[in-house]
Amino acid sequence: MARLLSLNVGLPRDIAWQGRTVHTGIWKTPVTGPRRARRLNIDGDGQGDTAGHGGEHRAVFVYQDESYRYWQGHLGRSNLVHGQFGENFTVEGLADTEVCIGDRYRIGSALFEVTQPRVTCYRLGIRMDEPDMPALLVRHGRPGFYFRVIEEGDVEVGDEITQVGSGPESMSVFEINALLYLPPHPPGRLERALKIPALSLGWRRSFEALLEQQSKDDTAGNAGLGPAASPPPAWRGFRPFRVSHKIAESSNVTSLILEPADGQPVATALPGQFVVVRLGSSAITRSYSLSSHTESAAYRISVKREAHGAASSYIADELQTGDVVQLGAPRGSFTLRPDTGTVVLLSAGIGVTPVLAMLHTLAAQGTRREVWWLHGTRNGREHPFAAEARALLAGLAHHHSHVCFSAPDPADRRGIDFDSSGHVDQRLLQMLDVPSEGDFYLCGPAAFMSDLAAGLAALGVAPDRIHTELFGGKPSLTPGIAAGSKIPAHRPAGASGPGPMVSFARSGLNVCWGPSYASLLELAEACDVPVRWSCRTGVCHNCESGLVAGEVSYGPDPLDPPADGNILICCSRPQGDIVIDL
Repeated sequence: MARLLSLNVGLPRDIAWQGRTVHTGIWKTPVTGPRRARRLNIDGDGQGDTAGHGGEHRAVFVYQDESYRYWQGHLGRSNLVHGQFGENFTVEGLADTEVCIGDRYRIGSALFEVTQPRVTCYRLGIRMDEPDMPALLVRHGRPGFYFRVIEEGDVEVGDEITQVGSGPESMSVFEINALLYLPPHPPGRLERALKIPALSLGWRRSFEALLEQQSKDDTAGNAGLGPAASPPPAWRGFRPFRVSHKIAESSNVTSLILEPADGQPVATALPGQFVVVRLGSSAITRSYSLSSHTESAAYRISVKREAHGAASSYIADELQTGDVVQLGAPRGSFTLRPDTGTVVLLSAGIGVTPVLAMLHTLAAQGTRREVWWLHGTRNGREHPFAAEARALLAGLAHHHSHVCFSAPDPADRRGIDFDSSGHVDQRLLQMLDVPSEGDFYLCGPAAFMSDLAAGLAALGVAPDRIHTELFGGKPSLTPGIAAGSKIPAHRPAGASGPGPMVSFARSGLNVCWGPSYASLLELAEACDVPVRWSCRTGVCHNCESGLVAGEVSYGPDPLDPPADGNILICCSRPQGDIVIDL
């Protein structure tokens, strides 16, 4: 007989961890007497991170007493108390190998349905004082699972747990958990999982991504966890390219036409991809989008001069025709989808470069798709590629164009040089009646990206139709960490480490590795390089980043390897000089 052994609740609290403040609801305490199970949680309970651990499909977390006994033996600990794994229900019975997604259980007067395995994160490691705990739960097949509340009611310690319904496909929590996190990922089992109505939306999307990956015969990496699948880089490390032409596109943008100096052909890049460039004797490393169609013998990058930009100043003032620079292979998943629907290209400032490459490709294909070109800049002096974009659009069968100047010069002609004063924003899209069913590609400064993405969502554009690329560091993902003031990337405090050079390409930072860092993630954090992570133990792939050059070692090993050309920074260390796309 399955029984409710302990009922555990707790409200979120702030705790100190590695010099930061973490907001978490993982501390749960056993309570006595009946408690009401409601749609979002148990009375007296709360989640600190509702994006990762809340919502109707994750209202109640369940963990088994048998797993407590297992971990006591495995970890050699006798001090584990009910609620320590963050569970609301500590139960007798209901093993992960026996409970299936979609099963329904009556406990007290409430009715529950199993929706997904637990997604573990670093906060469990904090609570258990065992940093590797998120990976251990998956590796040992003991994740626990979530209930959603079908019928609200009262529950109490000692209540019998009665199964009243079985999930279709009879796929256990153990099986579903392994299907996402551990290779292989058989298509037949993925299809079965997607037939389970109770499976939560996040897991459903992950399995759909894995199934699409399987259909492309692209088995590198885990598309259910990592970045959107893209072809692996055409070469590792850097190749020499010669500057064949240098072109002033506007008052502050310079284009370089780069041809391979090693006599080997270039690799065709997908429209929207970028390259990492190493410049000069000081090996300045930066990422730049390719700004034109790439089915040719050369690449074009276009660089905006920044006020204190070492790389952009070097390109504008010192780099000469005939000079050689080092290029990493094209990479990135911000690419034009092969489709037949409407394409909406939205850019601001130098964010025009990847969407211009997409426009080149659409023109070269002679597309019959409806194409919208919306671009914002300050004025005509800072408007590169104006004539080029007009010529490309003129060759399309169905196109619309609108250019905004935020601070037009007196000589700028409305209706000729630009269409309106202001910015590309939600109001403009509504005024132009841009269709909401298209694919939207956004690139520009951070504020432009976040405001416009929110505006598109408000206009009813589906999330999977909004594709974004941000110049500079990617937005951070540090769940539960209290927000602080944004600090530019910098060298870590203290003396430089004695180890190999680590180059963060997007952040423009070269630092030496030191023995005080357990992982590349910790080094990036010490430098305030924007990073993304959740588990910190090689499980979730949120930290997956491009490895442009060099080699790393892992400890612990990832449960599922990252895609070709990528690394998991949370559990890797450099083996010699490396360049990372961060």
